[in-house]
Amino acid sequence: MASQPFRRDRAMLVASIAVSILLCGTLAFMISLARADNAQLADLRHEVSRLNAEKRKVTAEQLQLDAVLRKPQNAEVLEQSVFLNTLLLRKGISWTRIFADLEKVVPYNVRVIQIRPSVNAQDQVSLDMLVGADSMTPVIDFFKALQGNSMFSYSDVKVLQPPSQADPFYKCRVSVDYAQRL
Repeated sequence: MASQPFRRDRAMLVASIAVSILLCGTLAFMISLARADNAQLADLRHEVSRLNAEKRKVTAEQLQLDAVLRKPQNAEVLEQSVFLNTLLLRKGISWTRIFADLEKVVPYNVRVIQIRPSVNAQDQVSLDMLVGADSMTPVIDFFKALQGNSMFSYSDVKVLQPPSQADPFYKCRVSVDYAQRL
């Protein structure tokens, strides 16, 4: 008879070795991922520093050019350039497209009396219009049509004039943003 009873430790020992090997493999994989991540991060930092240096260079060049433009002898050329750019921007508004788009939304019994386009600082076109009709119903239909059309947005009614003895029309001044690309 044995002094120590028989134990089955072999299965436990084999399982412990297998788990240890698996954990060591996972550790090696995690270390390789961390090294790859560090290498990628170093490349990214290098790219960011290169882009920052390029940005500083371009900013310095821009400041130099601005300084040349701001010189007193160049002031007249700068002023003329701004004036010409403003004219070109205003000439970029297509009256044909404005009338074609308005034709789609203006009811037959509403008259467009006056249109004044303008361009804001964000290069968006807005139309200041004076419209008239025999009654208020067509004008209200016109406002609904403007709001339902994707080319026009934010209609702001500024002045509403009832008919008078000299003028038989209900007149309304309205401002709308027009989605024409310049």
